[in-house]
Amino acid sequence: MSHRICRLPGDGIGHDVMKAAMIVMDKIPLDIQWVDADAGWCMWEKFGNTVPEVTWKALESTECCLFGAITSKPGIKGFQSAILQIRQKFDLYINLRPFKSYPGVPLNYRDNIDMVLFRENSEDLYSGVEFYPTPVEFFNMHPKMERFRGKDVAISCRVITREGCRHICEAAFKYAVEKGRKRMTCVHKANVIRLSDGIFLEEFRRVAEKYPQIETTEENVDAVAMWFIKKPEFYDVIVTTNMFGDILSDEAAQLVGSLGFAASANIGDNYALFEPSHGSAPKYAGQFKVNPTAMLFSARMMLEWLGEKEWAERLETAIAKVLLEGKVRTYDVGGTNTTLEVAEEVARNL
Repeated sequence: MSHRICRLPGDGIGHDVMKAAMIVMDKIPLDIQWVDADAGWCMWEKFGNTVPEVTWKALESTECCLFGAITSKPGIKGFQSAILQIRQKFDLYINLRPFKSYPGVPLNYRDNIDMVLFRENSEDLYSGVEFYPTPVEFFNMHPKMERFRGKDVAISCRVITREGCRHICEAAFKYAVEKGRKRMTCVHKANVIRLSDGIFLEEFRRVAEKYPQIETTEENVDAVAMWFIKKPEFYDVIVTTNMFGDILSDEAAQLVGSLGFAASANIGDNYALFEPSHGSAPKYAGQFKVNPTAMLFSARMMLEWLGEKEWAERLETAIAKVLLEGKVRTYDVGGTNTTLEVAEEVARNL
């Protein structure tokens, strides 16, 4: 089977980890046509647009995308995050992030962590519906706005749809059944954010009724942040809203080493984008010193999504072997090897 994949290195170390990924992908005997384009700060500097038209065309001509990293800078008029634009354009409503403590990683917080976080990926405070200065109509819409009248106010809307809640919950439960997972935790703050998290909790319960074989728990986000530290091995599959998922996934990444080990998939009904969870780390760009493991695990998730399950399993096995042996490591895990040397070692173990 042939595949057509868009390759977007992005900014900073995105180029470093993309080169590492290609060392490994070139060793896998699949028929892949790579379509090169770019997005992020580098495109903003050239075109005043983080996702120029040529990039949209490249994305639209492919099955999926392998993404490096981007730089997003606040306070710039007209600037829009490239990754948020792509997620919303292709309705990539699932953000899937696995967290597993692989043997041999000295930074593991526990040795038996194996959780997967499903985060709604297109709504919430990341919907981009914001107002500044605030229109006068807002102060008349709700009695609790009265105390802010006359003040310099900015408003960011937490947009939650019932459809979006249902879709992410259905995706999480289907995954749990397919992968033989046993427990689902709904993370929310419905005791305070009563309306938006209220419908999220309602839809979670409705979907859960279809899957009686899966044990369910419902927990407040602040409590989960604590329990991640106290008893992370309790968690199996987690489903939550966009911002809560963004924050918790970074915490979960540190439990299994760092963001250098955290892969990510953005999945819709007709398209998907795979990326490491870390940022662009401009100060390390071009030095080839950062950990490529998150990028390699992202490539593994891409292979699985494409239906190339055998090569996905072989790639995971190769990565796990390199981590266990600990002979080739980047500086963050106590080694002296480069980004590319780690990738070469993984490729040898395929």
